[in-house]
Amino acid sequence: MKNLILAIALLGVASVAQAKIPFSGKNYSGVYECKGNNDQVGDYTVTATLRLNNVSSSGTFGAYHYEVETENSVTYRGQVAADGNRLAISFNFSEKKNLDHSTGVALVKKNAQGHWTFRRLYYEGDDNGGVYGSENCVLKAPLATTVKPKDKKK
Repeated sequence: MKNLILAIALLGVASVAQAKIPFSGKNYSGVYECKGNNDQVGDYTVTATLRLNNVSSSGTFGAYHYEVETENSVTYRGQVAADGNRLAISFNFSEKKNLDHSTGVALVKKNAQGHWTFRRLYYEGDDNGGVYGSENCVLKAPLATTVKPKDKKK
């Protein structure tokens, strides 16, 4: 009987929701101009936008919404996971079920002008073995992120 009571007490303690650690990492939110190259397309320019997802970010881990707009005004959406200044970037090329996607890694740093920059190395798989490439991105306009205040209970 003591074991049963102890087990129930432990389950009750374990089920209590713990407070989330607030995001304390660097906020890379902003609009970036990226110049890239791969063997399939050659040289190109895209605009990448990162928006911090406050709900899913905690401690030094940052979760971001990611959008890439091409020179042809085509927009691709994905996500970024940031661990300090290391980024993992993934986005889809279409909304279809069987879709191609881009997966990349990047390291963020500040340039001489004090702007965030990152170099993304990526791979895009396809039926012919895929393509790899790189992009050099520079922050052009930071985005303000707003934290919604918690509702006060009456």
